[in-house]
Amino acid sequence: MTALAQGAAWMEGRVIPIAEAKIGVTDWGLTHSDIAYDVVPVVEGGFFRLDDYLDRFMASIAAGRYEIAEERAQIRAALTEIIAASGLRDAYCAMVVARGTPRVPGSRDPRDCANHFYAWAVPYVHVIKPEVLETGASVWIGKAVRRIPRDSVNPLAKNYHWGDFTAGLFEAKDAGFETVLLCDHDGNVTEGPGFNAFAVKGDRVVTPDLGVLEGVTRRTALEMARALGMQTEERALPLEEFLEADEVFLSSSGGGVLPITRVDDRVFGNGRPGPVATRLNALYWDWTRRPDLRTEVDYRA
Repeated sequence: MTALAQGAAWMEGRVIPIAEAKIGVTDWGLTHSDIAYDVVPVVEGGFFRLDDYLDRFMASIAAGRYEIAEERAQIRAALTEIIAASGLRDAYCAMVVARGTPRVPGSRDPRDCANHFYAWAVPYVHVIKPEVLETGASVWIGKAVRRIPRDSVNPLAKNYHWGDFTAGLFEAKDAGFETVLLCDHDGNVTEGPGFNAFAVKGDRVVTPDLGVLEGVTRRTALEMARALGMQTEERALPLEEFLEADEVFLSSSGGGVLPITRVDDRVFGNGRPGPVATRLNALYWDWTRRPDLRTEVDYRA
């Protein structure tokens, strides 16, 4: 096993072991969480919906007013290069643009920073481990923390502003729950650290549309639900409605569709994964093998 098998990074045109990847201590990506990023899953040797993830990444770069030398084709090539070099057939592959270090020492002007692109990949990451999902995964609704308002930090541009999520995770773990879901200041469900949320009521699947990242896996879940003949709605989702659903689930590039059996004190499906989420989860992995949604990696290169 090579050092790259534990993870690989692309920095300044070179592929290096993930353990050697570094950014400077004065980089605004570190000091200000001033970063745009995205993560595309690699499943059984192929990227899933790579162009959709690249579309969102390029939109995040534009929204954050980052300027880098690499164009879309070069970013795509860098992602392919690190996966091929690592040999990883199931991977979590990140593309990142950081604001960088000011060219003028001490400057507080973001226009003075040297923005830069890098990428990295590690073995596939599950937001919630499969064995936990099988026995019943739990979600805590944040009580002491609310989602950062969308007019403060743009949730449509994937970013590293996790202060609210981290505080919520401490709450959840202290209460004995697997992860956390945050509401906005109007009492509507938004999202959690690395996932979108869904409620199922009859033949309807509802997911929040404000204060959330428009996840690629979220889009996939909605498309799959419609393919199964279900109605889908993207709208405000009050917490009370969420808790009254027949079943709830999450979506993430780190695991696909994730059935949830407990939210706070509310138990769904007698503590077993619900039928809709279970069916969508199986269909998700089928879709990752669809040739029209895959980009195969040439590991011989």
